[in-house]
Amino acid sequence: MKKHNFSAGPCILPQEVFKKASEAILNFNGLDLSLIEISHRSKDFIAVMDQAQDLALEHLGLKDKGYKALFLQGGASTQFLNVAYNLLNKKAAYLNTGTWSSKAIKEAKLFGEVVEVASSKDKNFNYIPKGYNIPTDIDYFHCTSNNTIFGTQIKEFPEVDAPLVCDMSSDIFSRVLDFSKFDIIYAGAQKNMGPAGTTLVVVKEDVLGKVDRVIPSMLDYRVHAEKDSMFNTPPVFAVYVSMLTLQWLKDLGGVAEIEKRNNEKAALIYGEIDRNPLFTGFAAKEDRSPMNATFNLVDESHKETFDALAKEAGLNGINGHRSVGGYRASMYNAMPLESVQALVDAMQALEKKA
Repeated sequence: MKKHNFSAGPCILPQEVFKKASEAILNFNGLDLSLIEISHRSKDFIAVMDQAQDLALEHLGLKDKGYKALFLQGGASTQFLNVAYNLLNKKAAYLNTGTWSSKAIKEAKLFGEVVEVASSKDKNFNYIPKGYNIPTDIDYFHCTSNNTIFGTQIKEFPEVDAPLVCDMSSDIFSRVLDFSKFDIIYAGAQKNMGPAGTTLVVVKEDVLGKVDRVIPSMLDYRVHAEKDSMFNTPPVFAVYVSMLTLQWLKDLGGVAEIEKRNNEKAALIYGEIDRNPLFTGFAAKEDRSPMNATFNLVDESHKETFDALAKEAGLNGINGHRSVGGYRASMYNAMPLESVQALVDAMQALEKKA
């Protein structure tokens, strides 16, 4: 039976990407060698890295605009540290909208003063703060665009005179934005791009080199930019799959097309959450994420029945994070509408049984 993969990450990827990636593991580019045994300095893999970087900038509308796309290691968690290492001289401002921004704040405090301009912790991060003031004497402002655990998403980004940094790990390439507003964007691959193991960092080169401290080579964005993400051995397989996914997205029609599909999926699931009296949404309606729909049962006595219906329907990975409980449907770019419909059908089946 077909499984519908709603896992928050590592997550669903396009089937054709899985097929091409599996073929490359056995025989890459007709070399009679596996992708994961060829030299990362070979022309065959350098072409993969070049294409992955080029596609990332193309999808973001940042090609030939002074940005570099880097494929690094260590996950977004390392970027919490790297951002501060490379940008924070004295003071930075952070918006706290959940677990990951809280972790980013913790790391930044190792390097200088951190001003938390606003937080939604008072309501267990079920909304995005608005109307906050950002200091003018800061080195940069940091925010998290989409909050995987709590199911919220920033719809409008603030205007700020300092460099704008954003963790887009769970909604990168999912919607059209003016990405030129951002000076650094980073995203772990394992949501909308590829398998765990690489992290995309898109950095505007003119914001670098302005801190007083000496930065270790592996943590210095300038070093990785100068070496085109080849300073050390890159995560070859993760970069290759990311390249395939970015090409799949281009063939589909790009970010504008996938945004339409994502909005259609979100409308379907949130429509059922709001209609069905047995369920209630967790996130504030105006801040709901199209990537991660969080919801709870009104009456927990229905849990055993609903879980059985979900299993019967082949729904995988819908349990909510322990911070929220209930359920979470992660609907990344490769999630087909039919899978969301299968979840809605299970919700409606519970209503008939209740």
